[in-house]
Amino acid sequence: MHLFTSMFLLLMLAAVPGEALYPSPEEGWQIYSSAQDADGKCICTVVAPAQNMCNRDPRSRQLRQLMEKVQNITQSMEVLDLRTYRDLQYVRDTENLMKTVDGKLKTASENPRSLNPKSFQELKDKMTQLLPLLPVLEQYKTDAGMILRLRDEVQNLSLVLMAIQEEMGAYDYEELRQRVLLLETRLHSCMQKLGCGKLTGVSNPITVRASGSRFGSWMTDTMIPSSDNRVWCMDGYFKGRRVLEYRTLNDFMKGQNFVQHLLPHPWAGTGHVVYNGSLYYNKYQSNIIIKYHFRSRSVLVQRSLSGAGYNNTFPYSWGGSSDIDLMADENGLWAVYTTIPNAGNIVISRLEPQSLEVLQTWDTGFPKRSAGESFMICGTLYVTNSHLAGAKIYFAYYTNTSSYEYTDIPFHNQYSHISMMDYNPRERVLYTWNNGHQVLYNVTLFQVIKTSGD
Repeated sequence: MHLFTSMFLLLMLAAVPGEALYPSPEEGWQIYSSAQDADGKCICTVVAPAQNMCNRDPRSRQLRQLMEKVQNITQSMEVLDLRTYRDLQYVRDTENLMKTVDGKLKTASENPRSLNPKSFQELKDKMTQLLPLLPVLEQYKTDAGMILRLRDEVQNLSLVLMAIQEEMGAYDYEELRQRVLLLETRLHSCMQKLGCGKLTGVSNPITVRASGSRFGSWMTDTMIPSSDNRVWCMDGYFKGRRVLEYRTLNDFMKGQNFVQHLLPHPWAGTGHVVYNGSLYYNKYQSNIIIKYHFRSRSVLVQRSLSGAGYNNTFPYSWGGSSDIDLMADENGLWAVYTTIPNAGNIVISRLEPQSLEVLQTWDTGFPKRSAGESFMICGTLYVTNSHLAGAKIYFAYYTNTSSYEYTDIPFHNQYSHISMMDYNPRERVLYTWNNGHQVLYNVTLFQVIKTSGD
């Protein structure tokens, strides 16, 4: 097993039950990509330090924490190894018992007179009861071998981490920073080889902050380089005009270092998106989409989304003037809405980002009022069946084939009222506003790896 695979195994095993694999934002880690092969096995999970968090003390602290996790896993492995040893001893004892019973049964079969009919039947029944244990015994042997190999991998990884810790101490700050930047460049290059994927799972929630009212929206830019870590927050679902721009996610968590944008027109709903330096949002009491440029603090373009319902004509199940939901994914900018001719079913339109012209439209056939929220990943619209506790991702519409399927992907709605749920293709996470809490979810995608020959 390669070191890269070992690192993935370590992160998987070190996760506390109920805790997401996406580390807390203040630790400065970013998950760039993950992939699986056709058999569902992990191929690549890339974790790297953010540039603005590169300094010796936090790195050393995180490395120590990782070492402690390795030690905890090693101790767990020892306990598991002991249990496995006992199980293996049980297997050996059971095998001997089976051989004994099997020998007696063969003797009885060859010489029926050696046993009376009652004893023969009892022996036969006993053998019948033991037969189902055969595959169990084989599995015990396989598991035992796997545990031994995994224990060796953890031991090897522990040695590697110790070597890294010693190496970190041998470099000054600037040299270490350059090495991290070089690693980030290589990791971004690796990410470019990852293709789009199909959603197969959602992690446990990571609560970033509790702020604002019950309804709202928060996001990062879906397109700009990863060195730009600004976060935008829009509290409320109607008539709002104030957008807060935070310098980093850490500043957003602390509620500091922000500037305010006052929009020239109020918004409706929570389906806003920041795409390539501009905010796209639905103008209050209209089906007009506005493109507001943050740097120039001006409206670059606005266009009516023809026939789209507004002002709670066709909202999601939670209401909140959520008639028009704007979103972005790997394929560009999208609008999710519905019209009277479509009988309230969800319509997907791909938009041209500069002019807001509709490029193509799909009718999903799914009633929008039955949807809790929705989001796009790789040209596929995923719809939840509720905004309340117990919700799951229930429906998927594939724009590349104009087809749909019903899904059953659970996720934990921790605060029981989601009023915004959007995917960020740059970070490959879901942003949600959940009853006054700003929450992240990791996503698991079945992905196809592009080779240099593609």
